Amino acid sequence: MEYRSTERMMYFGGGVSSAIKILIVANVSVFFLETLLELESTFNMFFGLVPKYLWSNLYIWQPFTYLFLHGGIWHLFINMLVLWMFGSEIERYWGRREFLGFYFITGVGSGILTALFSLDSTIPIVGASGAIYGVLLAYGMMFPNRVIYLYFLIPIKVKYFVLFIGGIAFISSLTDTGSAVSHLTHLSGMAIGFLYMKSNVRISNLSDSLSNFKIKHEVKKAERVRKSYDNIRHEVDMILDRINEVGYENLTEEEKQRLEEASKVISKDKRDMS
Repeated sequence: MEYRSTERMMYFGGGVSSAIKILIVANVSVFFLETLLELESTFNMFFGLVPKYLWSNLYIWQPFTYLFLHGGIWHLFINMLVLWMFGSEIERYWGRREFLGFYFITGVGSGILTALFSLDSTIPIVGASGAIYGVLLAYGMMFPNRVIYLYFLIPIKVKYFVLFIGGIAFISSLTDTGSAVSHLTHLSGMAIGFLYMKSNVRISNLSDSLSNFKIKHEVKKAERVRKSYDNIRHEVDMILDRINEVGYENLTEEEKQRLEEASKVISKDKRDMS
């Protein structure tokens, strides 16, 4: 499935779409909670992405929870602003489920890739930037010729802007000497976003396939139950014919036991259907 537009008109944000609203509220709420409780360090070590803890202590929630922590109000503001500016229209095209799936695939995926390249690091990685860079990449592929104004002054097409920030992330990841910014996470988010956009795999398609699989499974299950029920009814009819011929008292013990078991099954089915 291709998502592409050659529109040149710049259009950002608009009304806050449902997924964007959920993400912004969640991120802002977590930030103010940890700030009010003065637990930034504790939150960062336990819910941020600490590669060594992820692998040695199996803190498997961290590639997800680190997306909701930020290293200051400015970090939070920039991420949420970019999310609203570029993500709102993508959600309107894709729908909430598809957008949230893409957001977490790029965010969680970029976190895991970052952790793989720094296995023994105990420096917590926080922020939604991996997912945000994935959103930027998707926007650039969908609306490549739209014009934005860099620093509100310099007009530049979105595709060149994405290439520019991607190049910065790539060079910075190679020359990173322990800065507070994880450029590898940014680059990983863009790489995963690119692969996702180029693939034919979509969250909505997977969900529909799962729903179809469940429906087929239920149909097959119902068919098996119906056949089993028909077999039981057939067996009961044969025993009832025997009763008409020889009387109940002349049935074998096996026939009597089978008739009792079949009666319980049929009675249970009737209660379930009522």
